[in-house]
Amino acid sequence: MSDHTNAMNEFVAAMVAAGLEPVDDLALIDGELKRYRIKGDKAGSRNGWAVFYTHPVPAGAFGSWRTGETQTWRTRPPVGETAKARAERRRQLEEMRRLRIAEQASVQASARERAARIWGTARPATNVHRYLQAKGVHAFGIRQLRDMLVIPARDAAGVLHTLQFIGVDGTKRFLTGGRIEGCYCSMGRVVDCLYLCEGYASAATVHTATGQAAAACFSCGNLKAVAVALRLKFPLLRLVIAADNDAGTAGNPGVTHAFEAAAAAGALVAVPQFGGLN
Repeated sequence: MSDHTNAMNEFVAAMVAAGLEPVDDLALIDGELKRYRIKGDKAGSRNGWAVFYTHPVPAGAFGSWRTGETQTWRTRPPVGETAKARAERRRQLEEMRRLRIAEQASVQASARERAARIWGTARPATNVHRYLQAKGVHAFGIRQLRDMLVIPARDAAGVLHTLQFIGVDGTKRFLTGGRIEGCYCSMGRVVDCLYLCEGYASAATVHTATGQAAAACFSCGNLKAVAVALRLKFPLLRLVIAADNDAGTAGNPGVTHAFEAAAAAGALVAVPQFGGLN
């Protein structure tokens, strides 16, 4: 078995170990980014991507547009590697980054088009949806497609980038490949305060309770990007991060990310407290 075949097998093994196993033979061409179907994804999808180089040292990168995961791989550089070979490896790393960014831009553009089409065909959601009733919140500027709620994810300029779908049982998923970072679902008119929350139900609850504008950021990891974007849009506005208190989770990610977002955007933090009174 050739060194090239060994390296390719190790590369694919790394993909399998990362949970991004290709369903079919990748048939990679040196230096070209290829999209592929990940084992476990629905038929016809091509959420995975990979790029592989053979020289000077076998190396590559791979990831998933659906989850946003990105990983790099390479064999150990030989002892006494020349400066020319090191420079070539650095060039390859930069080229892999460029290919990934270019492909990501293409994938996100396609997601924007799909989001616009779906949003245009969906009907306004009503308060009788089982998920909304279970959460005790109303439908604010969202739509419904069959039995799924459709939540728009827009950037600070109002551009629709992707959609979140919420089933009657609370199952959530996003349109594959769409941009999430810095995007949010807004409700209410901004006057003197804006609350940032993780999910739609939390934002709708805060908006109803306070009468102030609220934004659902979709995850605690996206709070910071949204907070910074909205601070740039509203430099003098009072921003409040309404944190999810994940007290039962190690590191309390809801509160941790809320304070990180507040520090980056000059915002306040509100943390719900649970338990009885002492």
